[in-house]
Order: sequence, then structure tokens, then C-alpha cells
Amino acid sequence: MKSENNQQLSQTQPPHHEDEIDLRELFSILWKGKWIIIGVTFIFAIASVGYALYLPNEYKATAVLQPNESGTGGKLASLAGQFGGLASMAGINLGAGESSDAVIAMEIMKSWGFAEEFINKHNIAVELFAAEGWDQSKKKLIIDDDLYNEATETWVREAPKGKTVEPSSWELFEEFKERLSISQDKDTGLVSVSVTHYSPEIAKEWVDMLTKDINKLMKDRALEEANQNIQYLEEQFKSTSYAELRAMFSELIQEQHKSKMLAQVSDEYVFKAVSAAKTPEEKDKPKRALLVIIAVILGGIISVFIVFLMNFLKNNKHN
Repeated sequence: MKSENNQQLSQTQPPHHEDEIDLRELFSILWKGKWIIIGVTFIFAIASVGYALYLPNEYKATAVLQPNESGTGGKLASLAGQFGGLASMAGINLGAGESSDAVIAMEIMKSWGFAEEFINKHNIAVELFAAEGWDQSKKKLIIDDDLYNEATETWVREAPKGKTVEPSSWELFEEFKERLSISQDKDTGLVSVSVTHYSPEIAKEWVDMLTKDINKLMKDRALEEANQNIQYLEEQFKSTSYAELRAMFSELIQEQHKSKMLAQVSDEYVFKAVSAAKTPEEKDKPKRALLVIIAVILGGIISVFIVFLMNFLKNNKHN
């Protein structure tokens, strides 16, 4: 009876050795295919070295900026607590809860409209879209002849379907946003504006121009807004006979005049330079060593897969 029970138990339990992976067999397969693994990995390594050396250097210039909140046009918000109720009754929004000028400026710099105006204003389409490298000895930008003819100063690229020979505004914007980086440190509030380009000089120059242009744009917007606010507030002041409302309008008008004065005094309206951009001396990318390491690892993985696949096909063929 006991032997019968043992026999039945052995029949109900699956043979574990058939389901388990034999590590010795795996190592044996890998050892037999070692030359395939070495060869494929070596090919990937050589190809990655060639590709890494082919890639041109790119340089990054960065400016660190401090948001200049004291110079913004948001002075109305400081009076929200004092005149909020009266302002609401008069149909006036004092701007409480609105985004700061620095945040607005950062979003504007990332926008298509700003990029389009910036590219057209400074005539940098060729440097942005057709550049393919930097001649360090000649301090000269290398232009892709398949895209732009420097002698005739004309675009000669083979236009993609639905596009013109000259790059469209959207194509330029796509290239521009790949080279522009804007970030704000959550702890310090400082803003970093960076540009990456084949030319270290152009990278630095574009950062300077971006900072200058966004300050001017925000300054012009603030002056225009202040003038409109003053005109509106003066009309409201004249049209009411209530002493409290007239006092509020008078205070608001004074604040708007202060905003105008502050905007006109300084060119660094929304951003002050903490650390101005410098011409970079060391490349930012490509990370050639990292590219080679990744390629070698990838080559090793693919070669191991090939060895196991070949062994699997061989076993199936014999069966």
C-alpha cells in the first residue's frame, strides 16, 4: 500500500528537472558561440567609435538670471488687500493670483511666435538650420552645401513633401527649441537660459540676444499696459463722485505711474544678469565615451540573442 501511494504521488508531481533551466547548458551554448559574441560586439564597438568621431562638437553657453519682480507691472496686486472689495464693485481686477512676469517671460521665450520673431529679427535661419559643424582653426561655421549655397545665398535643399525649399517657420522653430533650454531653480528662483550650437561664439551671442530681447518685449508690454490702465483709471476717477472710489483710483493711478517709471529706468526689466553668458571652451556634446559604452553593451546583448536563436533553430531542425 505504501509503495502504491508513493507511486501515485510521483505520478501526480511534474518532473522538476524538465522545467528548470540548466545553467551549465546555457554557459555551454554561450561558450560555443563565443566567437559570434566577440565578433558582433567588436563590430558594434568599431561602428560606434566611427560614429562618435563623425559627430561634430556642440557647445553650450548659459546665462543665470534673477527675476526682477520689483520692476514688473504687477503693482496693482499689492493693493488687492486694501482695495479688493471696492475694486470688485467697480469692475476692476487688481491682478491678485496672476503669474509673475518672470514666469510669463519664460513661457514666451519657449513659444513659436517669439522664436519666429527672434529668428527673423536677427536673420539667423542659416546658422540655425544649415550649420553642420565648426572650423576651430578658421573660427568659421561649416554650412551644409546640400541645404544652403553660400555663394548665391540661396536655399538649395531637396524640400520634403508639402514643404518649400526654404525652411518654414515651423521647421525653424522645431530646430530652435532643440537648441534652447530654459529652467528655473525651485530653491533660489534663479533662471538659467542656455543655447547649444556648433559654434561656441554663436551660442554665447544668442543667449545675450535672447536675454536682451525678452527684457525689451516685457518692458514694452508693461509700458503699454500701464498707459492703458492709467487712461482707464483716469476715466473712472472722473466719472465717480464717491470719495472712497476716487481715493482708490488715485492710488492706483500713482502705482501705474511708478510702474512706468521703473520700466523706463532699466533695460533689465524682467531679468537681471547674475552670471552673464561666456563663450564656452569645452564641448557639451556628444558624449563619445558614453556612446561607445552603450553600443558595446547593445552589441553584447544582440550577439547573445543571436547565439541562442541559432541554437534553438539548430535543435528544432534536428528534431
